[in-house]
Amino acid sequence: MKTLFHRHSSSSPARALVGAVLLLMAAVGATAAQTNGDYQLDTMDRLRIRIAEWQSAEGALRDWSTLNGDYVVGPSGNISMPFVGQLKARGKTVGELSAAIAGQLQQKLGLSDSPEASVEIAEFRPVFIAGDVQTPGKYPFDPQLTVLKALSLAGGLRRSDSAGLGGPRDFINAQGNYDLLVAQRNGLLARRARLTAEAEGKNAIDFPDDLRKTDAGRKLMGDETALMEARAKRLRLQLSGLDDLKKLLQSEIESLTQKIATQNRQLDLARQELKGLGNLQEKGLVANQRVLTLEQSNAELEGKILDMETASLRAKQDIAKATQDGTTLQNDRDTEIAQDRQQTEADLNEMGLKMGMYSGLMTEALSRAPEAAASATPGSEPMVHYKIVRSTNGKSSESDAAEDTAVLPGDVVKVEVTAPRVNSN
Repeated sequence: MKTLFHRHSSSSPARALVGAVLLLMAAVGATAAQTNGDYQLDTMDRLRIRIAEWQSAEGALRDWSTLNGDYVVGPSGNISMPFVGQLKARGKTVGELSAAIAGQLQQKLGLSDSPEASVEIAEFRPVFIAGDVQTPGKYPFDPQLTVLKALSLAGGLRRSDSAGLGGPRDFINAQGNYDLLVAQRNGLLARRARLTAEAEGKNAIDFPDDLRKTDAGRKLMGDETALMEARAKRLRLQLSGLDDLKKLLQSEIESLTQKIATQNRQLDLARQELKGLGNLQEKGLVANQRVLTLEQSNAELEGKILDMETASLRAKQDIAKATQDGTTLQNDRDTEIAQDRQQTEADLNEMGLKMGMYSGLMTEALSRAPEAAASATPGSEPMVHYKIVRSTNGKSSESDAAEDTAVLPGDVVKVEVTAPRVNSN
């Protein structure tokens, strides 16, 4: 630990000698620790204090052994020394404290010159390690202490009492179910993206970015894209078939219309001929059989026209039915997509709840056996979080930390192991 001391300046050789002696005393008793000379003292810091005075009359160095010794900064932030009483140490550097001690002794003892005071940190206040560690508690501070080093002091992450049982086994079971649900959720996410594209009439699917990061996700994207193209092709073929049928029926109607027109012209001619024969029949110039044959021919023409008009009407009805079938086909597909989207959303919500449950089981298992994190599969590793609680001037603050974050005396290092965060989107 680095020696920190204070020596009042003087031009006299005797006082210089006193300072040199104190310097030697401080160097011998010091240990290598904090390298920052501005380190501020606080509760639980152990200080080694030495007082010396040069007596000019005797030409000798007097060691104040009664005051020399180790002092601990108390909960109030003070140290208690004979002849000095309560002296505030919290927030002071060792140089400031040594000057304050020398000044108090000179004042209370009525000395003409202040004695030389040396203050060094014999032992820094401890650090505290809490949370998911093997042995939480209080540990002595060491120089260049980091969060990772502090974790090693506490024995690493907490381990279960029975290897292979309890926490590790429960974690592996919960993680297996969790990973299965992740795969199923990814399939639902890909399906939802495809249904959304179909509902909006898009030619491309907007997949979630998470699916693009893994081979399994990219395979799901390819499968859903192929399925959408196949479904779109089938619908196009069905609608195209109905369109072809309507065109065929329309051609039939046009043909029947032309035939009906031709038959009507023939019927008109036959009726005119029959009318002329009727006049000749009245005069007895034409046989009745001739008139009867012509009337039968007219009746047959009228029957054919009626059949063709009936066929034309039936073709028009078939066109209307084909049109309705096309509309029904499109409506059925839209309804199917809407129902599938609704079911997919329900399945995703259910999947999120299940994943949350297994994530909770993983967290609970890790709380009993954090070493189970070593068995985590890639992509679903538990997360280790570090926080440091630090007190400055009597006020505490908490901040996130990393493994290489420096730890200061009096810090509380909090370690928490959590299961993977559930993302149900």
